[in-house]
Amino acid sequence: MKTPAYAHPPLDPIQPLRAGARLGLELEMVVANRSSGQSHPVQAYFQTLAALRQARDEPSTPLVLDGRLVGIEGAQGESGLDNGFNLLETAFAPIDGERAGLQGIHDEIAQELADAQTALAQEDAQIINAAQHPDCPLDDAWYARVRAPRPIYTELVGHRGWRHQLGIDAKAQNSPCTAVGVADAARALNAILALAPASIALFANSPLEQGRVTGLKETRLSLWPRMFGGTRFPGDFMLQQLPARPFNDLGDYFRWMFGPGTATRSLPLAWHQGYKSAARVYLKDDPPLATFLNAATWSTRSEKGPTATLTPHSAHFEYAQFAHFLDARWRYRLDSLPELPVLLQAWNEEGGLEALFARHGVDGYIEGRGPGANFADPDLMAQAGETICASVAVSPSAIQLGLMRNLNAALDLVGDWGWSTLADLRMPAITHALAHDGVHALAKEVLAVAAAGLAPQDAAWLAYPDYALCTRQTGADRLLDLWQAHDATPAKRLAHIGERRRALAM
Repeated sequence: MKTPAYAHPPLDPIQPLRAGARLGLELEMVVANRSSGQSHPVQAYFQTLAALRQARDEPSTPLVLDGRLVGIEGAQGESGLDNGFNLLETAFAPIDGERAGLQGIHDEIAQELADAQTALAQEDAQIINAAQHPDCPLDDAWYARVRAPRPIYTELVGHRGWRHQLGIDAKAQNSPCTAVGVADAARALNAILALAPASIALFANSPLEQGRVTGLKETRLSLWPRMFGGTRFPGDFMLQQLPARPFNDLGDYFRWMFGPGTATRSLPLAWHQGYKSAARVYLKDDPPLATFLNAATWSTRSEKGPTATLTPHSAHFEYAQFAHFLDARWRYRLDSLPELPVLLQAWNEEGGLEALFARHGVDGYIEGRGPGANFADPDLMAQAGETICASVAVSPSAIQLGLMRNLNAALDLVGDWGWSTLADLRMPAITHALAHDGVHALAKEVLAVAAAGLAPQDAAWLAYPDYALCTRQTGADRLLDLWQAHDATPAKRLAHIGERRRALAM
């Protein structure tokens, strides 16, 4: 769900926004060659997709970076790329959560996946059901060939020292985006973060990397500590680790993200540009954003070397909201920007940002980042049937919506288990998924709380996680079964995976 892409009335502080009043999704999809199963960088995919939609009288706008077509934008959202041409990402435009609900999200996923499979077939490619391609290079040559041409990646690799190439094997997530009133934003974020081990386990779907069994059920989430292990700024590593306690309010959240020990990412010269594509400057000496915002001016340099002076603005605060890599984020936009001194004063008051943002027409949502990408496929269809398969891709949205609509019970669950205990379950969830008794017990309680927060017609979308809970079999377990069944014929194994794990649009 793209924050700045749609208009909305200002939030009425007397009638707080109900959780899920708008629903969106950022869905990533692993692309593989249909014949060989190898990772496939798309070629004419976006041209084909645009023609497909034009034939249905659905006009689209091309998105071009560095002379290359990297996506198309239309009424349904943005169909584009994540970090590479071998990993598609669709950011669905938000829908009315009260009227369209989870059925609306399901229908959009099914249509997008059907379009993707039709367009990819023209270049002998397909989407597969995996949260990471099982056998893909991670070397520099592949990275240079496949990486999307976003200017931000030059900064992340060259200036900050991230090992960005470790994510170029199509690590894919299913990111539900659930609107939340600003007064509940920090509480909702705490609940989704603390209970993330349940969703990580239920949707674990990446047990392989570079053709090897990793010993993890969700290898995708081993990316962050590896990517940031040698970074120039220790704060980057810190910002992918759950803090020692829950956030008290949004001010607390942003102090953690922008405060001592962190280093400001590049800032834009033009406010209208997106954070992945903006012309950017670096602050001299790389201070925390909070330090910069409290200064009169700051010296900067561009990537090409010239220096300039930048005056802090409240727009910098809103722009920098993507700085961390936890299992959930609060994302937002403001109808109008407050004056910087007003923002800084509110930031220092308990609940101050919530009140200030409400006055400035905030529109915010929780972006869940824990669930790996999962789809129905022929293998699951044979084992579980159509009803369960139909719920697979929408079920992360159902869990997040249910938890946020039953927020007090979700936070009671966090209190019962304990913040640090839940933090300690994250690695077992990544390693063992539902085979770990503690993770399995947590997932059972999380699903019960989520189901209680949903209307009966929406609770039906929990069919797939209910099935995974009962069988203790995740997408990762089924993928391992297929992989290990063909150890004797490795040359055919990947092609067989592609056949049995072809994503079904349903």
